[in-house]
Parts: sequence; structure tokens; C-alpha cells
Amino acid sequence: MASKLVFALAILFLLNKPNLLQAIQHRFLLDTCDPFGYLSGTDTNNCNTENDSQCCQSGQSYPQYQCSPDVSDATSAILTLNSFQAGGDGGSPSSCDNTWHDNSEMVVALSTGWYDGGSRCLKNIQITANGQSVVAMVVDECDSVNGCDETHAYQPPCRNNIVDASQAVWDALGISGGEYDITWSDAN
Repeated sequence: MASKLVFALAILFLLNKPNLLQAIQHRFLLDTCDPFGYLSGTDTNNCNTENDSQCCQSGQSYPQYQCSPDVSDATSAILTLNSFQAGGDGGSPSSCDNTWHDNSEMVVALSTGWYDGGSRCLKNIQITANGQSVVAMVVDECDSVNGCDETHAYQPPCRNNIVDASQAVWDALGISGGEYDITWSDAN
């Protein structure tokens, strides 16, 4: 009887919290991560194209995500190259510690959903690619919601499945190029 009462109270609570109910349905029942909106691009001559970064363009719409695919022991992602140094294509100092990081450091930025409001800040993740595994520290968010402004180096929002890594991470994995399919997990 007590369990039925708890269940009934939980249902009543959720019915009075439509946003919470919608979030639960979205993440657990549907298990999808769809864009919640689109950001309109604007042309600018100030875009930093280091590491072949994409620049926002007028008339272009860019998807915005607050979520990322679920994290597992081998989460599929796309590795991209990013400069975490002052003046680099990263835009502004790292979100986790408000500092710049040298490209020789093993550091990454995670898409908004994986960044999880900073819960992974200054924690390590393990990245696997090309038969190699490396550990890197999360120092920043690869913003999947905002972009096309000075803070984001006039680049569009990140996709929801990005691990944006320093040159040191790429070198340690023995890979090069603009994008690379990887898996990652939280490091113990």
C-alpha cells in the first residue's frame, strides 16, 4: 500500500512540473538528442580559422543542442582540433579555470551535454583512437548552444558529439586531420 501511495505522489509531483516531466520523457523514454533550436549566422571578418575552424555565415542556420548522446564505457564521438592558447581558435579562456592552456597540454573541451554544467571540469577522460588510448583533462565546454560571436571566435555552436582536443592529444594518439572518429569514457 505504501509503495502505491509513493507512486501516486510521484505522479502528482511530475504532473505539476511539466518541464521536469518533459525532460524525463525526452532523455529516458525517447532516448534522443534533437536540436532545441537554430542559431542564425552572421558574416564577420573576425573569425579565427586556425585548425580549419568553420566560420558563421549570414543566412546559415546552425542547430543548438543542450544534450549529448549518453555516456558509456566507449562513447562514440568526433575528435576535433582546438587551440586553447591566447589568440587561438578556442575563442576565450577555458571555462573550468578561466585560464589559457598551452597546446602541449593534454586538454579537451566537451560538447555542452557532456560538459554537464561543468561537472566534468578538471577531471580526466580516456580517449581511444587509432589503436591508442590517452588521458586528457576537461578544461572547457565546446558550446553546443551559443556561437557566432566574439566569445566563440565567430564560430557556430559545436555539434553535440564533439571532443575538442589540443594538439598534444592528437599527437599522443598518432593521428592528424580535421576530424577523427573516437570513443571516450570518464577516467577512473
